[in-house]
Amino acid sequence: MHDDHNGAMTWPDIARWRKAERERLIQARLAIPADERSTMSAEIATQLDAIVGDVSGRIVSLYWPFRGEPDLRPWMAPLVARGGTPALPLVVEKAHPLVFRAYRPSDRLEKGVWNIPIPAEGDPVIPDIVIAPLVGVDPGNYRLGYGGGFFDRTLASLPAKPLVIGVGYEMQRIPTIHAQPHDIPMDRIVTV
Repeated sequence: MHDDHNGAMTWPDIARWRKAERERLIQARLAIPADERSTMSAEIATQLDAIVGDVSGRIVSLYWPFRGEPDLRPWMAPLVARGGTPALPLVVEKAHPLVFRAYRPSDRLEKGVWNIPIPAEGDPVIPDIVIAPLVGVDPGNYRLGYGGGFFDRTLASLPAKPLVIGVGYEMQRIPTIHAQPHDIPMDRIVTV
């Protein structure tokens, strides 16, 4: 990596570093045994309950787990039972914000981008709470994601900022993501 005359990394340097770090962290996450990930996911759900409190009448965007992410699908039924409305994000178009669609565990799914299941029908909703999976996270609550920029673009486009909670594993905490002006920090982080 080269430094410019100010000693700061250039955006191409940062992009290369993020790509390598992303791969390293995803491989480390995939190396966690499935039963251990399952236990950790349940612990994350317990911590989320404490943070979000009363979900009655609130829309909570979750995600369909991908490449070793914590699996919060078992948390959806209790969420519905307490009056909350789960939603899932979907990619409509590259370089555009995500759209959120309400989802109940019995709803029909179809394959979306990257073959991640998405609700087949339903009107778009605006979430009150967004639970976002992390690839990495730094002490400033800046999230290293998959590099598509969907997350920050989506948060910037919403009419009101939801409560944003990043979830992941303790080993995904890193000293910095080299945050850029377009990066938006999360409100809370839950790792186990």
